[in-house]
Amino acid sequence: MALLIKGGEIVNAETRTRADILIEGETIQAIGLGLDAPPGTEVIDAAGKLVFPGFIDPHVHIYLPFMATFAKDTHATASKAALIGGTTTFIEMVCPARNDDALEAYSTWKQKAEGASACDYAFHMAVTRYDGDKTEAQLREIVADGTASFKVFLAYKNFFGVNDEELFQTLKLAAGLGVITTAHCENAELVAQLQQLLLAEGKTGPEWHEPSRPEAVEAEGTARFATFVEETGATGYVVHLSCAPALRAAVEAKLRGVKLHVETVLPHFLLDKTYGERPGLEGMKYIMSPPLRHERNQPALWHALQAGMIDTVATDHCPFDKEQKLLGAKAFTQIPNGIPGIEDRVNLMYTYGVKRGRLDLHRFVDALSTRPAKLFGLFPRKGAIAAGSDADLVVYDTAWRGKISAATHHVNNDYNAFEGFELEGRPSVVTVRGKVQVRDGVFVGEAGRGRMLRRTPHHRRQEAAQSA
Repeated sequence: MALLIKGGEIVNAETRTRADILIEGETIQAIGLGLDAPPGTEVIDAAGKLVFPGFIDPHVHIYLPFMATFAKDTHATASKAALIGGTTTFIEMVCPARNDDALEAYSTWKQKAEGASACDYAFHMAVTRYDGDKTEAQLREIVADGTASFKVFLAYKNFFGVNDEELFQTLKLAAGLGVITTAHCENAELVAQLQQLLLAEGKTGPEWHEPSRPEAVEAEGTARFATFVEETGATGYVVHLSCAPALRAAVEAKLRGVKLHVETVLPHFLLDKTYGERPGLEGMKYIMSPPLRHERNQPALWHALQAGMIDTVATDHCPFDKEQKLLGAKAFTQIPNGIPGIEDRVNLMYTYGVKRGRLDLHRFVDALSTRPAKLFGLFPRKGAIAAGSDADLVVYDTAWRGKISAATHHVNNDYNAFEGFELEGRPSVVTVRGKVQVRDGVFVGEAGRGRMLRRTPHHRRQEAAQSA
């Protein structure tokens, strides 16, 4: 059945216009005023509302064995929460432990998602060790299957982290394939040493997590990653950048021509390190890496986001419940790292970014939808409202008012890090490839509608075309 979204104000990354949108099958067929629709077309009245392209979260963890436990969400729960919050596509990190086989892990992650996700999805493949020809062959196979982005950790020594030789080999392969490489930028050795020093001094509570991986460590990791990207000719993407010193390192690299992109995640814009300094379990809820930082960093992050120096806003969604957080009751190093946010990203960034004058509406769409699509090979299929694009649409009610609460959220977690935050707007209708999946905060769609989005390496081709 055809679908007509009528009378809304369409907001793309660069344009804003009032028009109707006609959808037939899974794609947008036409955009214009007074569109005629075939008999039997469902009509959605979007008058007085904004219509955005479906939002893309480029950094989530759904299935994740980590720190002696597993992240709480399933693809069923996480995808429904994502859609209720306006996210129609997410990119999940495949994160094998250092001793795991990469191909087996990739197969496991795919099996967990297939037939379970209500929204579309793709993957980043983490490289947690590099065993010469074997790893290269496996990564080439994974890229050929449609996963055209890598992930490296410059943290979590002996578990996820790679050494400098492995980093170089990964980036060299990525450059040759035209694959973008995302990176968790810290210094694994410095973090390990600082952790042991603090524990030896009896400093075991959650308030010592941030001092164990201070801003300088993240800035060093960011600068080091940028140098490796520069010397290998690769394209890099810094994930969850949290502070002004790391931002300076990234911007300096950009200014000298390094092909480096920057992501910041939702918590770093709105939460600060005092949350993690609360005693006991209350502090443990807010442990993530890089840690929540001093609030003085937040204006720099907002300004850089508006200016485009920060390219994207993700979540690093990684839910662990209160019982799991208590695994670190005797040592902050044992607290499972992660804060959920997949449901709240769009509404919080609209409320505290756009509505507070920190973020232009077009930059909001760009950072949360269009630019992730472009960087990760999904554009123009995703990330734009245009004829021929997938009909992933968010009809947004700016008049709605509400409040975040764990009692009403849809992620599989028993607390919400943004408990009590006021919201000024939410999606009233969300579609995935032309099918209505959400109405007024309620999932009403098809549970297994999501598809794996297979992507081709495109950074090398883009650069070649630009230089021709």
